[in-house]
Amino acid sequence: MKIALISDGIYPYVIGGMQKHSASIGVELVKLGFSVDLYHFVIKGSSIPSSKEVNFFHFKSKKGFNKIFCSYFPKSFGFPGHYLWNSFKYSKWVFDTIIKNQSQYDFIYTKGFSSWKLLHSKKHLKFVTKIGVKFHGYEMYQYSPNLKIKMQHFMLRPFVKMINNKADFVFSYGAKITDIITDLGVDKNKILEVPSAISENWLNQNKLNISKKIKFLFVGRYERRKGVEEINKSILNLSNSNLIAEFHFVGSFPKKNRIKSNEFKIVYHGEIIEEELKKKIYDNCDVLLCPSHSEGMPNVILEAMSR
Repeated sequence: MKIALISDGIYPYVIGGMQKHSASIGVELVKLGFSVDLYHFVIKGSSIPSSKEVNFFHFKSKKGFNKIFCSYFPKSFGFPGHYLWNSFKYSKWVFDTIIKNQSQYDFIYTKGFSSWKLLHSKKHLKFVTKIGVKFHGYEMYQYSPNLKIKMQHFMLRPFVKMINNKADFVFSYGAKITDIITDLGVDKNKILEVPSAISENWLNQNKLNISKKIKFLFVGRYERRKGVEEINKSILNLSNSNLIAEFHFVGSFPKKNRIKSNEFKIVYHGEIIEEELKKKIYDNCDVLLCPSHSEGMPNVILEAMSR
């Protein structure tokens, strides 16, 4: 079976839970014996990785994904809706690349808005290959922590609804995510519930040791939706308490958003790509902090539980 995996970037070339999920899905499909073509992007300013480099990172060999197509994510000046506009342009690059190479697939698995142009043109071109769509957390239909994000969510909703209803299948984590998808008018027979998962090599068989100094850990990018501001306020409000603690942050944090405390040790590790190093940080900590205002099924929760 030949599959096209069309991602919104892939880990480690683009950092994020959706990108990590794309990498995991691709690797497992290849392991199961499917022929997988990967379509992905990198952000302008980065170098486009070679196919050999991508396969070596994920498979430690030249063999892995059958073909790999990569582009830069389109960039424009920042006008209202620029992310949607650039996402459509990326979906057009995907469409043009598939048509130009006359690629024939048994199934096309797409992330986010990457199938937009394919779905829009499918009927006109009599495109018969089934297309599945994965939007992960559907944050645009969840709680917005401020007016700016709420307006962004309202702008995204009609296009997310359109893509979900045009797709042949829609992937869901289940539970409330399925409720959101059905509320968009998607036929329940089109919804495929696949719980999130991480590789079994994350499972820690060693006995846990809880330190006297409780070490808290946040893993993720600096973004209002992730609730980092709430963590910062909590740390500062804990001054003059009897708590003996450390706070660790993994992810890219602007210096202006980092805090200092006279009472607690606060460590900013930056972005961690190397998995073994990330595991050591998890193992060194006791409590995961994940106060997101909206999520699907965060990889960091699964990673923390596995350790």
